[in-house]
Amino acid sequence: MPRLVDHDQRRREITTVARKVIAGGGMDAATFQSIAAAAGISVRLIQYYFGTKSELLAATFRAVVEDSGVRMAQRLTALGVDPEPREFVRAVCTVVMPLDDAGHEDALVLAAFHAAALEGAGLSVAERVGPVRWLITAYAEQIRRYRGDGKSGDTAELDAELIVVATSGITQGVLAGMATREQAEVLLDRLLDRTMGEN
Repeated sequence: MPRLVDHDQRRREITTVARKVIAGGGMDAATFQSIAAAAGISVRLIQYYFGTKSELLAATFRAVVEDSGVRMAQRLTALGVDPEPREFVRAVCTVVMPLDDAGHEDALVLAAFHAAALEGAGLSVAERVGPVRWLITAYAEQIRRYRGDGKSGDTAELDAELIVVATSGITQGVLAGMATREQAEVLLDRLLDRTMGEN
């Protein structure tokens, strides 16, 4: 009896290899040929599942975002019911920053997508903006919880954007070897001190 193929699992296996190829060599390294060779499968099989390189890249980007979401949920669950706003924001930040091996690889992949976008290639803004908007909205909601409604006007959205931009900059510093993971955490805590008060 022929073995049934789990198509979702096969797609996931291919995007996992694509992530490793991109993390190791950037977007230019992510060809059907290189991914097929790394996965030990045929180019034709990748084409069967994804059709075009654009579809493969979009699926790879979504896989990174989905895995980040799973890790965020795990860290937030570990904080217990209704965590303090600062703990919530910090937990999410520690997922999107390269503070462990999984986060480091994902950050390299996302940096490659960002670099491609700067060159006018890769995913569109519409395809990339969703996760960033989610972060800003989630951070702003927690900042409002921390400050209380209406305190000195509502600057929560701006401060949430500041956290996203600043953590992106810290991430680039770690990826470029200009900061260690430990230094990144110190900077993150300093950032949260400035936006959500000191511990």
